[in-house]
Amino acid sequence: MLLYDVIKRKRDGLELPAAEVGEVIHSYVRGEIPDYQMAALLMAIYFRGFSTAELAAWAGAMVHSGEVISFPGKGPYLDKHSTGGVGDKISLPLAPILACLGIRVPMISGRGLGHTGGTLDKLESIPGFRTNLTVEEFRRVVEEVGCSIIGQTASLAPADKKLYALRDVTATVDSIPLIASSILSKKRASGISGLLMDVKTGSGAFMKSLPDSRALAVTLVELGRALGLSVKAHITDMSQPLGVWAGNAVEVLETVQVLRGEGPADTTRLVEDFAVEMAVMGGVCVDAQEALQRVHNVVSSGEALRRFGRMIEAQGGDPRVVDDVSLLPTARESRALVAERAGYVASVDCEVAGRAVVVMGGGRRRIEDRVDFRVGLEVHRRVGDVVSAGERLVTVHYDDPAHLDEALGLLRKAYSIGEAPVAAPLLTHEVL
Repeated sequence: MLLYDVIKRKRDGLELPAAEVGEVIHSYVRGEIPDYQMAALLMAIYFRGFSTAELAAWAGAMVHSGEVISFPGKGPYLDKHSTGGVGDKISLPLAPILACLGIRVPMISGRGLGHTGGTLDKLESIPGFRTNLTVEEFRRVVEEVGCSIIGQTASLAPADKKLYALRDVTATVDSIPLIASSILSKKRASGISGLLMDVKTGSGAFMKSLPDSRALAVTLVELGRALGLSVKAHITDMSQPLGVWAGNAVEVLETVQVLRGEGPADTTRLVEDFAVEMAVMGGVCVDAQEALQRVHNVVSSGEALRRFGRMIEAQGGDPRVVDDVSLLPTARESRALVAERAGYVASVDCEVAGRAVVVMGGGRRRIEDRVDFRVGLEVHRRVGDVVSAGERLVTVHYDDPAHLDEALGLLRKAYSIGEAPVAAPLLTHEVL
């Protein structure tokens, strides 16, 4: 196989045979294809796209570029994945709730980059918590506790790690087939049989328009099924931060609140909706009504909170945080942004709000940046709310004031106050 010919055919819009696609992936992982040629192919894919057969072959080869985990139990083994946002801590309370329902949750998650938060960073704000488990440790925690959340190991879908690094420096990240294959190759290699995709839409999402979010959701569902997974996709709103808190340790705090039945309405609603969907998908409940009742039971009884503590302990963390959140890293200072005039919260530029967390040290601009777990935003007013002049919109919690003015400036730009009433955005736009 000459990669020159493959690049030329894809450049010209021709379909590549499945066997050839697979050989490209495996040759690249073995180091037989130079980055400059693979970069050219990625750019051709960016502009020409993939047919259904090409995408299935590409993603399938990525799955089998490394180890594919298998579990000894009968399952079901299900996972949930979000395309990212600000304040999106849904995975943290969802996993222990599902484990209490009899679903095993082997979850491979990522770190924050840019304005979006990362599940691994949030969990690592818990003293001692390890996200770098070996595959054997991961398997053991899933079987014993029912859920485990870790980062991608070197042996799982190594093709994705190499390809993403190359996409990141060649302006080919925002390609729907490349996004879908990146997400689903890791998920399929993690040993699951079903997946719920939370595809965000709005100013804080990767896909900011509903048509783009829908196109990604459809591709994810179709590709997931081609890889042998049961997949559902919810398109949910990210036109403002989700919940009350955005950051790292503060999102663990909100997770504990949700698992106590005291969480904010939007976070709680999404956790319940996803748990119900996955309980029916996994066959542990016959319908949504039964599933919702069981979700309420495991939360009200304290079982879900205790399961979260068990997962924390199994992964080296301090389980006492579920009973005493003061053990989490806590910022010593705070400063509120107040409304300059009365009116209605017309809009929030969620990406800009996320950047305020980043400039305070609560996120990372580059993958090697260190994160300050203490930094966070506390959201007081949301889109559609009535506000008075001088009323708090959002509070920045911090220790180092070096970038406080910059963060407050970003938040001032993010919040728009209007004179006319505004309807609150839908929490879930579509279910596919």
